[in-house]
Amino acid sequence: MPTLNWIGKKAVENHHRQVPFHLLKDVPELSVGDPGSGNLLVEGDNLLALKALLPYYAGQVKCIYIDPPYNTGNEGWIYNDNVNSPEMREWLGKVVGKESDDLTRHDKWLCMMYPRLSLLKEFLSDDGSIWISMDDSEISSLRCIMDEIFGVKRFVACNVWQKRYSRENREAIGDVHEYLLVYAKNLQRFKLMRNKIPPDDRQANVYKNPNNDPKGRWRAVPMTAQGYRPNQMYEITTPAGVVHRPPEGRCWSMIEEEFCKLKSEGRIYFGKDGKSQPGVIRYLSEVEGFVPWTWWSHEEVGHTDEAKKEIREIFGTQTAFDTPKPLRLVERILQIATRPGDLVLDSFAGSGTTGHALIRLNGRDDGSRRFILVELEPNICKPITAKRLDRAIKGYGDTPGLGGGFRFATLGESLFDDRGNIRSTVPYTDLARHVYFTETGEPLPGKGDTNGPLLGTCRGLAVYLLYNGILKDKSPNGGNVLTTGLLGRLPKHDGPKVIYGTACRIGSERLRRENILFKQLPYKLRVDAL
Repeated sequence: MPTLNWIGKKAVENHHRQVPFHLLKDVPELSVGDPGSGNLLVEGDNLLALKALLPYYAGQVKCIYIDPPYNTGNEGWIYNDNVNSPEMREWLGKVVGKESDDLTRHDKWLCMMYPRLSLLKEFLSDDGSIWISMDDSEISSLRCIMDEIFGVKRFVACNVWQKRYSRENREAIGDVHEYLLVYAKNLQRFKLMRNKIPPDDRQANVYKNPNNDPKGRWRAVPMTAQGYRPNQMYEITTPAGVVHRPPEGRCWSMIEEEFCKLKSEGRIYFGKDGKSQPGVIRYLSEVEGFVPWTWWSHEEVGHTDEAKKEIREIFGTQTAFDTPKPLRLVERILQIATRPGDLVLDSFAGSGTTGHALIRLNGRDDGSRRFILVELEPNICKPITAKRLDRAIKGYGDTPGLGGGFRFATLGESLFDDRGNIRSTVPYTDLARHVYFTETGEPLPGKGDTNGPLLGTCRGLAVYLLYNGILKDKSPNGGNVLTTGLLGRLPKHDGPKVIYGTACRIGSERLRRENILFKQLPYKLRVDAL
């Protein structure tokens, strides 16, 4: 497998493991509509935000769609080509080190993308998929690093989206397309769950009912298949007496017995005059949909002008956001990759098209899909992303509101202070989430709320947390120290146990007999566990 190398790669390959856990801070005054909708918009650096979200959503996201910077050399994105952003300069200096002085814009882009893609992988469910918009600027580099991070065998497709409906005449060869690169956590499971595309009006219009068939509109599907199969090479005589054999290089699509059965049921069509090559009658009501393919035309999923028109209708000006995607494009992704109750993640939220498309699709199929959106820039997140979602929910112009709501959150303080100690302000429930995730790689079960020292069990292992006097104990450190007396008060578990606390006063032999592994806080709470 070919691999890609660039300046700074060694520094960022495992950087996602060193990213500290941060807490999320709800901002109720910026939240909209139903707080119980399950939708979340986070303002903050998506690298930090993704790490903060892992203890809540690891392994639970069915579809990730991101539209990251294309690195064309012309944009003004915050991680821009010249690294004008102080945040990016500081980050590169800390992570890459002195080598950062020699980075090209492609090196910088790859340094930015690699740890984010590594974190995104951890969110996918077993049948989940990730979809990435990109153009020719970095598609080859993106394919290489996706093969490294996700694995070559998890590649699904590189779809081509026709973004323009008119010719581009300014270049030597006109640019009219972009790509949608798709990888799956498990290719076979994704294939089993992915949905077919329902027929649109244009496709449905192919079906007619010239004979007033009570079963409704139908079309005749050619009854031939490529290749040679001896039991599918029989003669067929039409009602008008014309004898047909399979065309050269082809055979009939079924054996003779199956053909006779369909003919007796009136499911074979020989043309108006009864002389034509047979076709199988397929009713529109029987069409479940079409298998997606890699060509996405603007007629089916929209184009850039359509996306700009949508922005103008929502905000009153086309310049509110420069590079939106059309709603139909993202809806098509969600139609293929999700079902009504699934969770969707977009960590480059931009104008909020993903959230808007999800809400609109829920309205069409009565679904309950939920979104998590992350937007870095404050001058986009509040006035653009949040505002668009607000208007999609409540309505704008002549467009009625779709209902629902979302929580607005920012990044709070990190779990650990500069000395490596757990901050005293960290609530027990938040620490519990991180302890359980660090130990198991999975979010807390259920709603993730805990009022006691036993956080939960995973694959037979019980995870306990002694912190901030959870047992209301007056013993040393408020019950944060594992003693013989405190052990007797813990909820029972017959299998192996891991107990986090500030100290342990039980001997190693007793711990072995009780099948206990003790881990001292904060030292054994690793922030790099993935």
